[in-house]
Amino acid sequence: MASLVLASASPRRLELLRRIGIEPDRIAPMEIDETPRPVELPRDLAMRLAGEKCAAASKRFPESYVLAADTVVACGRRVLGKAQNVEQARRFLTMLSGRRHRVWGGIAIRAPDGRRADRTVMTHVAFKRLETREIESYLDCGEWRDKAGAYGIQGRAGGFVKAITGSYPNVVGLALYEVRSLLAGLGYPVP
Repeated sequence: MASLVLASASPRRLELLRRIGIEPDRIAPMEIDETPRPVELPRDLAMRLAGEKCAAASKRFPESYVLAADTVVACGRRVLGKAQNVEQARRFLTMLSGRRHRVWGGIAIRAPDGRRADRTVMTHVAFKRLETREIESYLDCGEWRDKAGAYGIQGRAGGFVKAITGSYPNVVGLALYEVRSLLAGLGYPVP
């Protein structure tokens, strides 16, 4: 049986896969330029980044199944990436306060025979109106670091979410139903 390579450094993606009984044989994060292109829509960005990570990992591991993913948080057409500092995280949370936003998940999987399957998944998330003290408390806890949109729904920020429409695991970092379906469709023995 061919091995499975997870082309991601995200501990959340690995944990999500393990929850559905999928254990990658290798973790191989790919370093790519994640800068959005001019006028690139958030959905297209999520898919492009997942595709580029998958292509890079496939070159290194041609005999393996390769799973790559990317998550993009968008407020309208504005991409809210991983905040670079606390000031940027504060701006992101203030922007999300009292609003609905979209979380786009890009998934790209390549089989050892070269076939590839891609999927984009969109989830709507509605935040409550955040008080200044709530934003500051969240910033102080540090959970915003290394998270698209400067929040992790699986942590304290879950208390900010009024409603969610779509895949919860997509917001955490990996749409599990779609991943499982795509892997099975490419012949990977999913549990």
